[in-house]
Amino acid sequence: MNAASDKLWIERPVSESLDGDALQRSLEISRLAAEALVRRDLVSLDEVRNFLQAKLSSMPDPYLMADMSKAVERLALAVCNGEMISVHGDYDVDGVTGTALLVETLRSFGARVDYSIPLRLRDGYGVSSLALESCAAAGSALVITVDCGISAHAQAKRASELGLDMIITDHHQPPEILPEALAILNPARTDCPFPFKSLAGVGVVFMLLVALRKHLRELGYRNNQPEPDLRYGLDLVALGTIADIVPLKGLNRALTKAGLDLLSHSGRPGLQALKKVAGVDKVNCGTVGFRLAPRINAAGRLEDAAIGVELLLEASLAGAMPAAELLDQVNGDRQAIEQQTLEQADERWQQQSDGATHSIVLADDRWHPGVIGIVASRLVEKYHRPTILIATANGAGKGSGRSIKGLHLYRALQGCHTFLNGFGGHEYAAGLTIDAGKVADFARYFESIARQQLQPEDLLPRQYYDGEVFLEDLDLDAVDELARLAPFGPGNPQPVYLARGILAQGIQLVGASHLRFLACQGAYGLPCIAFGMGVLHDRLSGPHDILFTPQRNEWRGQSSLQLQVRDIRPSRLT
Repeated sequence: MNAASDKLWIERPVSESLDGDALQRSLEISRLAAEALVRRDLVSLDEVRNFLQAKLSSMPDPYLMADMSKAVERLALAVCNGEMISVHGDYDVDGVTGTALLVETLRSFGARVDYSIPLRLRDGYGVSSLALESCAAAGSALVITVDCGISAHAQAKRASELGLDMIITDHHQPPEILPEALAILNPARTDCPFPFKSLAGVGVVFMLLVALRKHLRELGYRNNQPEPDLRYGLDLVALGTIADIVPLKGLNRALTKAGLDLLSHSGRPGLQALKKVAGVDKVNCGTVGFRLAPRINAAGRLEDAAIGVELLLEASLAGAMPAAELLDQVNGDRQAIEQQTLEQADERWQQQSDGATHSIVLADDRWHPGVIGIVASRLVEKYHRPTILIATANGAGKGSGRSIKGLHLYRALQGCHTFLNGFGGHEYAAGLTIDAGKVADFARYFESIARQQLQPEDLLPRQYYDGEVFLEDLDLDAVDELARLAPFGPGNPQPVYLARGILAQGIQLVGASHLRFLACQGAYGLPCIAFGMGVLHDRLSGPHDILFTPQRNEWRGQSSLQLQVRDIRPSRLT
């Protein structure tokens, strides 16, 4: 199968209850910003204002979350009585940041806290009975999970046998029957009235801490001592939320926006050190997602994710630098392993002959289970097929999958449950365990589900845009107004616009695979950068249509308007 090449260009639907011209007048914004706002699933002027302001004061009451009262009362009792509290986190960035936030804040309340993070290769995903036994042996009476535990039925039962109270904090898709724990905080529960359902695991932890602080305040606990300012933990909330690719709208948008500002000026030594080794000066969703988060993630993928927790909890820059440098080195190793795995998986897919057309399922004993999720994402980008890669060893397989719009991955795995030993995840990402001997049958059944649910047009990648513009209408003021819509990510994509009939002049190849040219429309021209489109160098004669994001380009102290090209095709004016 060839890599996907033809993208469907789809204009985002306009809100039926918002008028772009009226919005432009009421908010005194550019037409460009108004065009984007009416395409952001907002239904009223008040919603638009709230979207732009993204105030934390609009945060829902955390007590609306099911089991929050039970969790807070038990946790407050442990804090007040000096009980040992054990935090059990996950090994990805969401789990690491949530663990660091919970440990740091509980300690600031005066609590006795320890934590554990499973080793991916030794322990696998989620809560282990061995970890619970270690908690009990260490004298803990209460264990709190972070970003895991929603399907831990056997482990919850074991905790009860050990005399441990368990509070589960998670955000993954809940099973029909929940574990028997003291409290389960998960906004995705069907019986949970909390109005925002898409929190990351670290976001659930933040809600728990907001409720706990309120309860301790009402109890008069440590009345004469200053209580922690929870806003200082929003840098960790933003880091975990961005890394976990949850929708950046509603509450996530407010938390992330405040957290990014804190990240930009972070006094947290661990993040200062991480930014230094990653070469990050300006912090935004892109630098967090592609520069900072992968370094924390690398520890959980190849080494010990506790390195990331210790980095974030470190009190001095000098103390944080060795951990940051180690994470930087491990990330380089991860990139090399990832590239090798991608080449092997791509070759296997090109050569496979099982007749699969709507999905990719591959297994190999050469693959490292820590990188297969990232490689699956790369294959989805290239082929636009739901993809599951499985690393096998000693007859057992650990799989990681990514999906596309049209196939809910978690539900698809539910349909394949007879082939699996375990699974969990979301609509677009999931993990599984399987006996190596069942992979072929699983792949065939998964393909049959994909064929039932995916239409031919679903297999074409889609590029959405926010309206058509003329180049002469663009300026830096409009670009700055668009920046007010940030942070950008899933649920709030960076605005993209269409310009027709462009003539490309002064075409230059930049590096090995990028293009730079001047886009001319009539008598007006603007510089463009087109990443990864070097193959089009000799094909841009005649008029073309482009999809682009206008941006401010800073060079040697000077600002200029530049278009970042998202896609380009021969003009369809005629």
